[in-house]
Amino acid sequence: MRETQKEIIEALRVSPTIDPEVEIRRSIDFLKSYFRQNPFLKSLVLGISGGQDSTLAGILSQMAMQELRAETGDESYQFYAVRLPYGEQADEADAMFAIDVIKPDQTLRVDIKSMVDETEKAVTANGLTMSDFNKGNVKARQRMIAQYAIAGEVNGVVVGTDHAAESVTGFYTKYGDGAADVTPLWRLDKRQGRQMLKALNVPARLYEKEPTADLEDDRPALPDEVALGVTYDDIDDYLEGKLVSEKAAMTIENWYNKTKHKRHMPITVFDDFWK
Repeated sequence: MRETQKEIIEALRVSPTIDPEVEIRRSIDFLKSYFRQNPFLKSLVLGISGGQDSTLAGILSQMAMQELRAETGDESYQFYAVRLPYGEQADEADAMFAIDVIKPDQTLRVDIKSMVDETEKAVTANGLTMSDFNKGNVKARQRMIAQYAIAGEVNGVVVGTDHAAESVTGFYTKYGDGAADVTPLWRLDKRQGRQMLKALNVPARLYEKEPTADLEDDRPALPDEVALGVTYDDIDDYLEGKLVSEKAAMTIENWYNKTKHKRHMPITVFDDFWK
């Protein structure tokens, strides 16, 4: 195994194999424990995109709230699934199908289009331009603003969907979908998430869908693997300590090094971050 590969695996705490049932229980117990340690909190809030990660995090969140209600008799424990479209989105049917499978306690909808467009208008009024890529990141950050706005009104905790295959590449928006209070999927790669969904008897449609961030207007539904230049199978193999091609390894390690700042709190004068 490459030395850098070993260091990354240790940093992201990835196991080469998992027992899906054990990891399902581990994630649910983690969420429940957070609430028991913070009794003033009463809800989980999560944006649902219709993809694998938000579906899995949503199911785990709903199960955690159901168990807390049953164990405490407190019906105020609730899971809020939030749709956060930018106007009309091509994957709306997938998102609503995921919500039907998750069966959340509450379903909310916040269309972020007017908020994103007004931000773009206000910025460009200064003589600046906003690239399509930059606007995509604004969309991700606006979605997180909406989730925290909801959480602030329902004594809520915002759930993140970050997992090892995403974290190693930094394939998320800093202070956008990368911002959250709890991340029940952290430590898992993409393949392991699928194993858990299969163990939960989730329809294959929700984990066989081609992963996409779908943030850019000019390149709608751009596949993650195209944007990254490496497949999730290679990323998962790398994280599980398996041999991958030199090209795949170098691509993964380049992403890891380039996005180090995303996995770090804001830099201070006391950090040796850039050394």
